[in-house]
Amino acid sequence: MEELAKLSGVSKSMLAQVERGDGNPTLSTLWKLSNGMKVPFDALTVRPKEPYEIVKISEIQPLSEDNGRVKNYSLFPDDENRRFAVYYLELEPESYWQSEPHLRGTTEFITVFEGTIEIVADGQYFLVARGESIRFRGDTVHSYRNAGEETAVLHMILYNP
Repeated sequence: MEELAKLSGVSKSMLAQVERGDGNPTLSTLWKLSNGMKVPFDALTVRPKEPYEIVKISEIQPLSEDNGRVKNYSLFPDDENRRFAVYYLELEPESYWQSEPHLRGTTEFITVFEGTIEIVADGQYFLVARGESIRFRGDTVHSYRNAGEETAVLHMILYNP
């Protein structure tokens, strides 16, 4: 536990809570843990494998940030045979989320379906509106902010080479 705390930057007390099932870790905490263990984020949230799968957002417990104003639904988690993961996100007006760096070499692909988001990646600001997509390096600190007055809805694909 001490070594994982050093590798991830997550306190031993939080690790103990997560291990016991008592804690409710944030997205940032889970990203730190996955990076510390050098495993894809979804290795921590994988669902059973089936030959086919219909995913209903209404049946997925989202991971949340910014006091629940950012909801992240893991639609298709990464695994050892698939080098990508697919997410559905909802960002309420004025919400903000700063993501920890993903595994080295990770690329993010985002398509906005509703609203407008501001993404900061590698120190550059990008405004991405409905019907637009962006690709950027996900292995550095990056952030998302709802820059509009309505809930922003987007799909995110994380590609892990």
